[in-house]
Amino acid sequence: MTINGGISFWYATDRSAPATPPRAPLTAHATADVVIVGGGYTGLWTAYYLKRAAPDLRVTVLEQKFCGYGASGRNGGWLYNGIAGRDRYARLHGPEAARRLQRAMNDTVTEVIDTAAKEGIDADIHRGGVLEVARTPAQLTRLKAFHAAELAFGESDRELHDAAATRARIDIADAVGSSWSPHGARIHPLKLVKGLAAACERLGVVIHESTPATEIAAGKAVTPYGTVRAPHVLRCTEGFTAALKGQKRAWLPMNSSMIVTAPLPASAWDRLGWSDSAVLGDMAHAYMYAQRTADDRIAIGGRGVPYRFGSRTDNDGRTQPATIDSLRELLFSFFPALTGTEITHAWSGVLGVPRDWCATVTLDRATGLGWAGGYVGSGVATANLAARTLRDLVLGDSTELTDLPWVGHRVRRWEPEPFRWLGVQALYAAYREADRREAAGHRPTTAPLARLADRISGRH
Repeated sequence: MTINGGISFWYATDRSAPATPPRAPLTAHATADVVIVGGGYTGLWTAYYLKRAAPDLRVTVLEQKFCGYGASGRNGGWLYNGIAGRDRYARLHGPEAARRLQRAMNDTVTEVIDTAAKEGIDADIHRGGVLEVARTPAQLTRLKAFHAAELAFGESDRELHDAAATRARIDIADAVGSSWSPHGARIHPLKLVKGLAAACERLGVVIHESTPATEIAAGKAVTPYGTVRAPHVLRCTEGFTAALKGQKRAWLPMNSSMIVTAPLPASAWDRLGWSDSAVLGDMAHAYMYAQRTADDRIAIGGRGVPYRFGSRTDNDGRTQPATIDSLRELLFSFFPALTGTEITHAWSGVLGVPRDWCATVTLDRATGLGWAGGYVGSGVATANLAARTLRDLVLGDSTELTDLPWVGHRVRRWEPEPFRWLGVQALYAAYREADRREAAGHRPTTAPLARLADRISGRH
């Protein structure tokens, strides 16, 4: 029987949970030098780096549920160097600016791994790189273009593999090619966020859980239990941003769902050949992402119902039975030898999508209001780079990070309902149909339907 919800598989199997009491909520008005709204990766990393750089700074984190309740405790465990919006930043600011952003992301993977080791955070980190695979001729054409673009942006250590070399790495059915990057690692998302929260508290950061912010304004974060006033107020709410006053159309909360298998025996791994624990993705329009967990399961995710009307978010991570079925079928299509393998857990969560699909970091010096997010599913590493950038902006330092092209980027808001809901449903229906046509047609070109959807959605 599949356990559906319970926040995520990472929480459902977390043996340390009973030993971690909830942190006290805010009980009265308070003051700080910096108040951070959101207890996920972005908020916690920002608090961590601020206290490291300025130990006397009073930093308070407000979290609506508990640290890691959102995407930080539900994601697929991909610590990798992808960043949303790089191609657009290249067009806006020039190729060299985008290359600087990409180099910073490459370095961020190492930064997270090294910092976790320094803080004694055991997050099941294994640096096996990222393998992105093509399974149709059209996907292979996109893969080769993607690989060439990565090389152009300075990733000289990336490797392109043919069908045989791909299946030597992981025996994926119908694989016709792949691109491998060393700038990636598997992690246990919850262990990282819990260790990071503990590291923040050791440095003196005040964390209030069960404290939702209902409004963020210049100099203050308002909650039902009191207002925290501070010269700097940072919004680090990612996929939950739409719940804040005045932010309904800022970032769209996109749903992503996952399933995980029972632990697989050694004989199954011998057949699959998935020995280096590279995280796995593909070049489909409705893409998938997967990892081999530390306890020898496969966790695989993708889009189910992509968006809930009115920018609503779920409460406990429960996903639709049809989504579980589609992810199960996807898993078995990749690995037919696993057909019939038990699926033990399923869950879902939201990620933040700006209208132009560009991740951003911003601080308004006049008001002290700042924010970071819009990671479009690439937030595990990007949140760390965003946090170090917010640190420098808050401290008033002019650094290589504050000069990156995503700093201060503004984007128009999403359309009002019902156009927002209708548009997202239509776009993802188009992507799924494009994948179906490409698989059936065996042509080396991207389906026109997908190209049209890309233009309408603003992804390219």
